[in-house]
Amino acid sequence: MIAVAVLIVPALALMLYGMDRIEDRLFGGPRARHARGRHLRLVDGTGDTLRESPRERHPGAA
Repeated sequence: MIAVAVLIVPALALMLYGMDRIEDRLFGGPRARHARGRHLRLVDGTGDTLRESPRERHPGAA
């Protein structure tokens, strides 16, 4: 039983990785050729959200 688990777990891991890559290619939008990898955009860069207080953004909130 342990031998079966040792053989199946790596196969499942490879299959999961492969399916993730295929899904990214099928359902991902068009990629620009000049883009470098995947990067998170954490800050918008406009700075408008930092100037407003939470009450100004949501006036009806208690």
